[in-house]
Amino acid sequence: MERLNRDFRKLLTQPGEVAALAVADEGSIVRFIVGLDPSPRPMSAAELEDLLNDPLATLLLRRGIFPRTLAEVLAGIDAFNTLPEGLPEQQTFLVGEGSQIRWTPETATLNRQLRFAITRAAAQASGGQVDLLISAATSGDPTQTFLQIMAWDAKNQAFNFYARELRQTWVWAGNSRFALTLGSRGEGPFDSHVNGTMVMKELRQPWNNWHSMNASISPDVLAPNDPMRENPHFLQRTGAEQLERSVVRPGVQRWNAARVANAVGLDGTITNAAFFVRQLFTTTTVNLTSSTLESRSVRRDQTLDLPLSFFINRDALFDVVGLLPAVSPPRASGAHYLDSLATFAFALSDGAFRQDGDTFFAFLVPEPAFEDTDLLDQLVRAGLLSRRFVACVSMVDFPNPIFSPRRAALQPYALNGPAVPAGWGEGIAARIVEASESTSAGSPEREFAANWALGADTWQATFEQRIVDYFTGVEQALTTAEGFQHYVRLAESRRREFRPLPLNEEVPLLLPKTNIPQDAPLLQMTDRGAVIPK
Repeated sequence: MERLNRDFRKLLTQPGEVAALAVADEGSIVRFIVGLDPSPRPMSAAELEDLLNDPLATLLLRRGIFPRTLAEVLAGIDAFNTLPEGLPEQQTFLVGEGSQIRWTPETATLNRQLRFAITRAAAQASGGQVDLLISAATSGDPTQTFLQIMAWDAKNQAFNFYARELRQTWVWAGNSRFALTLGSRGEGPFDSHVNGTMVMKELRQPWNNWHSMNASISPDVLAPNDPMRENPHFLQRTGAEQLERSVVRPGVQRWNAARVANAVGLDGTITNAAFFVRQLFTTTTVNLTSSTLESRSVRRDQTLDLPLSFFINRDALFDVVGLLPAVSPPRASGAHYLDSLATFAFALSDGAFRQDGDTFFAFLVPEPAFEDTDLLDQLVRAGLLSRRFVACVSMVDFPNPIFSPRRAALQPYALNGPAVPAGWGEGIAARIVEASESTSAGSPEREFAANWALGADTWQATFEQRIVDYFTGVEQALTTAEGFQHYVRLAESRRREFRPLPLNEEVPLLLPKTNIPQDAPLLQMTDRGAVIPK
């Protein structure tokens, strides 16, 4: 939960809404679920008891304690640290899209988008699960800057989404289930938290914009007289590796586990079945990943590791399905990489600021989201989908792990009604195979049908060989400057598909800019490692 979605804030700050909130700003909880509620309204006592059972609500808001600032939130939580329901364990993390750009008089006005992510958890002896994730600005009037909280509600088995508005008004924007509810789906905070769970865009080493073991956010990015240099949260910042390992991945798994556990209804069917498998067929969201090398340190005489997930959905096919092809992350010539930075005029820019070159870590690209692949893993482990079914879908257009219109074309066969767990995936497969008979050669339906037709004792080895053949083509292409440039163009094509997503948040320094025209044809990869128009 890095920042509250801009459209949500805009709706909350229309003149009429401000007046409505101001009336209640002696301290209150307001419900406003964008897409369902026409306007903010105070919550009733019955709603509070039924809907808000997370630590923020039970320790503070429902007791009539309405903190105005981050400091007041933390102090309020501290008051309960010795109680069984207390959350005494705190960690602070720091992120900023300009976090590696040193302060100079010339960059003094650059907005580095620095912000804190602060977690509170139960004592380690009682499990230590993170129940509060607080997102807050690092500077500005603490009563006016953004302050948002995700809080785990054990009773409702979902995350609650809150934002502090005005002085003491707290807005409840819904819980995880509203990310999957018609009307609120894709609205408010659920336009970036599309599946209702925690979001950390860079959820894999080296965490391009985070303070981490790979790259410190040092005081050098702050003005010499910036009070943030003495801010306790800044001084106590912890590496993003800990945020990934102990907060975000477990948080995603927690919500997915709750979804899967509640998937089968009393009538023996899976409700909202299409919401589960859409995360198999479509790109609901993405993470960002990169080479582990700092772009400024790449030398012409060395090689550059490229992210494996740029080329294939490694998590779905290798970890969930269990394929074991003899492949490794491809490597590119440092000379080819450095030449491409000049050829395509790579730069980070924001207004008058321009810095030639790539992002801090080289070759930053979108990759399949952990929240999608973890859900698949949990569905397979629960016996609701078979490894074979997940493999057969994932191997359709497998060289394009994200933004694949071919896999998305299979989504309608999942239907939108209830499904029976036994044979759920097989039923979808049967519909696709039947439809394939009336489609043209090369259709995604026919590609899936061919995958599904493989025998129980041959499908895994067949898929592994296809992947090996594909990577042979990739490695061959990477031996030439032209081949590497094709992958640079493909990377920029995928970044252009990512930019319109709300998760991008229109942050200028998040992604590099190039001289590739914005209206250039979008690109895709073939199963021989060639790049062609989509």
